[in-house]
Amino acid sequence: MREVVAATFLSLDGVMQAPGGPEEDRAGGFALGGWSVNYWDDMMGKSMDTAFDKPFDLLLGRKTYDIFASYWPFQDADNPVTVRFNAVTKYVATKSNAPLKWQKSVKLEGDAARAVAELKKGEGPTLLLQGSGDFIQTLLAADLIDRFDLMIFPVLLGRGKRLFADGTVPGALKLVSSRTSTTGVTLVSYLRDGAVVPGSFAGPEPSPEEKKRREAMKVGG
Repeated sequence: MREVVAATFLSLDGVMQAPGGPEEDRAGGFALGGWSVNYWDDMMGKSMDTAFDKPFDLLLGRKTYDIFASYWPFQDADNPVTVRFNAVTKYVATKSNAPLKWQKSVKLEGDAARAVAELKKGEGPTLLLQGSGDFIQTLLAADLIDRFDLMIFPVLLGRGKRLFADGTVPGALKLVSSRTSTTGVTLVSYLRDGAVVPGSFAGPEPSPEEKKRREAMKVGG
């Protein structure tokens, strides 16, 4: 069984759009592209290097694929990330028939969620999601993401594509690691941990005023 991991840069208010540069993704009039750049430090870089040292294949939406394919194949061959990204298989969710020119790129045929579910059943390394905000929504709605590796930046963006948008399947998460960079970026990793179990801080017997409040809520819908 292969694990799907969403490795995502995230603002404090949940936006993941265009962390790397102004021209990365201007969809919806987003004008704050590159919001993660000035928070980078050595610890974050080492964390990324460690993550990429483990076996993985890439799982990408078409927009992120095109960004990566126009960048990584043209970087210095002594860059370890370049070497790894060029070497791994790139599974791409796309409706376009335009060719996937980057070496070892494979189109996910048919329904993208069903294709990923089939990949998960097989043998192989982790399926690592990078960027791919629209594709992530498809996988969240199908409950196919097993782990979230998040870098949460101390910045509020107000608008933009969000990681946990409408359609996310409810579920509990288990924190398995947490660190903070010198610039205030929180690096956290969460695993799926079953269903949400609701509870209540209210006492066993509601007060008369609480009973009235509940009745008013029923009447008001």
